[in-house]
Amino acid sequence: MNEQTHQAELAALAEEYFAAENAHDPFGATLSGVAGHAHEVPDPSREAALEHRAVLQGLGARLTAVPLDALDGEDRVTHRVLARLIDNGTGRIAHGLADFSVSATVAAPQNEAFQSLVMTSVDQEGADSYLERLAGLPGYFDACLQRYLDAAVEGRRPLRSGVDAAIAQLDGYLAGSIGDDQLLRPLHGRREALRAETIVRDGVRPAVARYRAGLAQRLAPGARPDTEAGVCHVPGGTEGYADAVGRYTRPGLTPEEIHRIGLDAVAALREEFAELGATVLGVVGTDRVLAALREDPALRFGSAAEIVALVDDALERARRASAGYFRAYPIADCVTREIDPIEAETAPLAYYQPPGPGGLPGTHWINTLRPHTRFRYEYEAIAFHESVPGHHLQIAVAQTLHHLPEFRQKPSGQLTAHVEGWGLYTERLADEMGLYSSELSRFGMLSLDALRAVRLVVDTGLHHFGWSRERAIAYMRDNTATTEANVRNEIDRYIAWPGQATAYLIGRREIVRHRGRARAALGSRFDVKDFHHEVIGHGSLPLGVLDELITDWIAAH
Repeated sequence: MNEQTHQAELAALAEEYFAAENAHDPFGATLSGVAGHAHEVPDPSREAALEHRAVLQGLGARLTAVPLDALDGEDRVTHRVLARLIDNGTGRIAHGLADFSVSATVAAPQNEAFQSLVMTSVDQEGADSYLERLAGLPGYFDACLQRYLDAAVEGRRPLRSGVDAAIAQLDGYLAGSIGDDQLLRPLHGRREALRAETIVRDGVRPAVARYRAGLAQRLAPGARPDTEAGVCHVPGGTEGYADAVGRYTRPGLTPEEIHRIGLDAVAALREEFAELGATVLGVVGTDRVLAALREDPALRFGSAAEIVALVDDALERARRASAGYFRAYPIADCVTREIDPIEAETAPLAYYQPPGPGGLPGTHWINTLRPHTRFRYEYEAIAFHESVPGHHLQIAVAQTLHHLPEFRQKPSGQLTAHVEGWGLYTERLADEMGLYSSELSRFGMLSLDALRAVRLVVDTGLHHFGWSRERAIAYMRDNTATTEANVRNEIDRYIAWPGQATAYLIGRREIVRHRGRARAALGSRFDVKDFHHEVIGHGSLPLGVLDELITDWIAAH
């Protein structure tokens, strides 16, 4: 092949990969802002996963025939990113850790389904597409249950507390009136609403009831106890977890190394808590500082409206200050919305939805359930992480990179360390930018930093070292200022989604390392705007590719 042929084959592979991923996971396509899949539901069966793995392996074999040395510039980056994504996808399917992961967390199949429907833009995708997807949910829930049952027969049993939480969440959904069903809201006021109500009443709700009954009657009795919370207690789990942390961080980084990095980071943050606590709260000692932050009712919100107002104000300050740290990008807007109460019970503090088709804005979804239990000082740092200068800026910029293959313009859950590392990096960057409104609000930066450091310890503790659920809860409680309810939600998320939580701090450490070496090498020629562009101006990247890009950028300057 000549150079032009190599480029053409690479372009074809990139397009085929993107199409295959979206066809295999249309819910993910919707949540990533990809148009054209709003009528589809995934096939969650093991058979479908293995078929997709075969497709990925075929793409990988063809990619191997395209020599990396024959490419340069963004084509070389595309080759390396695509190779990593294919390897990640085949590894994830091979180990099948999701096959026995029953929970009520953000990673649970019922939440993925409900989120993708509620977040669908009916104006852009069409009501008929929505109805078709709605009609596909009964088969989806039946297949999810069968996947769990098949795994249990193989000895890969779910965790009992995760099953119980899922049952409670499904009971909450089924107890609601049909008129208030969250799946009907996108069609409210439209002529198709009556048809949607029929589908939900006669198809979806009976399927959810079957799913719930299967969990309670066929899976709960044989489920694992909380003393065996990690996947290391499941056949093949130790190998699967080692693969997962490599996928979510970088290949070759071991659970033992991640655990040690986490312990060191927690120790350093305890010192920061003590120092800031003495200055701001007049309290001496880390444990007393954490207790004061956790227990003082004056630090809580009084209403959901207060949370929304604080987050919106933080976003506006960030927008105004961005010109000093970032290039001017023609990106979509970002808006704030509240997480649905059904999902909010077990949801994280916040999450982000990218801009959708037709000019739809990005959305910073925030958890406002029971505001009197939520800390005022945390939500500014959350806003900077999820919106600007965090996920929204990074992902909306990627959507403008039309010279790149489409898969590189969308966020990838397979490249979490870069995406979430950037989000965590911007929480400290916001301090550098002067965005925190008070010294008290800087506790949010420390609190969320501690949460990510603790994640390294408890995720590896659970899944590699065999910690119990209660031991993980106790460690997080002792080393963060977050609420008891959020501690339990966080731990349950790590149990349900092995390895993903390790990506945040590992990714942030790499970005900080690159900034330090670039500043040392370039001296007065270092421009923070240009550095940030190199980090976010190429789409989502594996950490190894980011390293190569920053190295080349330093050399060029």
